[in-house]
Formats: sequence, structure tokens, C-alpha cells
Amino acid sequence: MQAIICRDWGTPNDLKLEEISPPHPEANEVLIKVAASCVNYADTIMIAGRYQSRPDFPFAPGLEACGEVTKCGADVTRFKPGDRVMAFLGNGGFAEQATAEETDCFAVPDEMDDKIAASFLIGYVSSHVAIRWQAKLETGETLLVLGASGGVGLTAVEIGKALGATVIAGASTSGKLEIAQRHGADELINYKQDSLKQRVAEITCGIGTNVCYDPVGGDLFDEALSSLAWGGRILVIGFVGGIPQIPANRLLVKNRSAMGSSLRYYREFRPDLLHASVEELVSWWREGKLIPLISKEFPLEEVPAAMTELLERRAVGRIIINL
Repeated sequence: MQAIICRDWGTPNDLKLEEISPPHPEANEVLIKVAASCVNYADTIMIAGRYQSRPDFPFAPGLEACGEVTKCGADVTRFKPGDRVMAFLGNGGFAEQATAEETDCFAVPDEMDDKIAASFLIGYVSSHVAIRWQAKLETGETLLVLGASGGVGLTAVEIGKALGATVIAGASTSGKLEIAQRHGADELINYKQDSLKQRVAEITCGIGTNVCYDPVGGDLFDEALSSLAWGGRILVIGFVGGIPQIPANRLLVKNRSAMGSSLRYYREFRPDLLHASVEELVSWWREGKLIPLISKEFPLEEVPAAMTELLERRAVGRIIINL
């Protein structure tokens, strides 16, 4: 089979399309004929050797995919050959075939196409577990989303609205803010032009935001922290702008919390909440509350170009790899 292969830590341009032997499913795994996969920022971190897990060389990156089950391990009971699934992967999504643990696979609704299914899990589930289970956003609260037109930011906007919150979208250009507005954002902040703290204060009448969803980090984190209300929670989702330093004294004085949220935690330790998240998200999608945005599509051999789109922060929504 063909796969995009990483043989040493490096950049997207170091990846090569190669012919390799297909994987074989373990007892608790299924083998998937991949129809489409999705590029995530974590893929770029993994191939650079800076991800939380470091696969043995050589390996194919790709953390999520959808396709048809072609073989099941001896202990698999929920799926059979011919079933369409979307799956979380440790790696291997940028290949014609991939293996996934049964617990990481979910049935694809008949009315959901492969592209939506391939991009559904990491973006939406990462945001849902963070906002629903970690920050415990309540109906009527205010949610500030930074990087609001990005692959995960846009999902956070939609999830906030589905949960009954007032959503403030923050982004670096007016074009990106327009996208967030089309997906439900109530208020918009261009933090390249305006003070984030000042605009949040104006929008909330000086109260501040109850929850901030921050996949950006860097210098923006400090202003976001200052924008929290009493008892506010800031979700640490990613660091595309750099890893911030968190001043503990500013958490204490207004009873604020800085909360990490790792999808890996829910996959390994709280699969009950993970499956509840997927169930609710699929329900919202069926109701039209979630409208996944796929901005670009690439063939398998152009995975390096697709990753570069993310690294250079040119992408809005999700980037799909078609097989």
C-alpha cells in the first residue's frame, strides 16, 4: 500500500510517499481501508519529535481517518467488515490502510460523507471534552474563543452556541471573524487591531468572560487571562503562538482557574465521557447545529503541502486528505 512515511524527525518536506506492507490488526483492533483523513497541528509536532508520543521509525503520521472496516481482530465485537467508521489513531492515517483500536472507532452516520467523518473527531471532540467536561460551561455563561476560525477554534464556537452560551470570537483578521460569525459567534474581536481585555470588558459590561478557549497561547494568553470574570476558567488547548507562563497570583486573586485539556486523557482514562461527547456531537450535527468547514483538500502525495498550510497559519476550518 502507499503511505506518507516519516523516517527521521524533521519538517513536512522531509516526508516521502512510499510503498509499504499493510498493517495487521491486533486482537482489539480493526483494519480500515482509508477513504479520507484530516491534517491536524499535532501531526506537525509529531513529525518534529515534539509530540507527547514518539512512534518508532518508520511511521506514517495522521491522527484521524474514516473508511471501511476490512478486517477485525479476534476480540472485536462492535464492528464487522463492511462497516463505515471514523477513528482516532495513534498514527497512520496518511496511508491507504490503517489500524485502530475498537474503542477509538465510531460508526459513521449513513448521511455523513467521508470528508466530514474524517475531520469530525479530533476537532469537535477535543473542543467538546474541554468545554463540557473540563470547564463545565453552563447555559447563559460567556465563552471567549481565540483563534476562532481555525480547525479547533471554529468547533468551539459552534459547541458554545449549542450549549447555550454567548460566544465571543477572537481572531487576527476581519475575514476570519466573518467565518466565525457565520458559524454562530455573537460578538467579534480583532485582537490584532484592538485590546482583547478592553473589548471583552466592553462586551460584558466589565464582568469578563466565564470561560476562555485558548488554542493560541503566546502573548495573547496574558490578555485572555486578564479578561476572565471572577471564577473564570481558561482552557489551555494549544501553543501555536508559543508556550505562555501562568502567573499563579493572578489565578488566586479572582478565584480563576487555568485548565489543561488533553484528548488523550479522555481516550485512556474516561472513555465513558469520550463516547458521551461523540454521541452528543453527532446528535447536534444531525440537528444542523454543527456545520463542519472544510477549506482545502489534498491528495495523499501532497500531505507535506497540507501540513505547511497549517504551520504557516493560512488554513481556516479543516484540511482533508483524500485517498
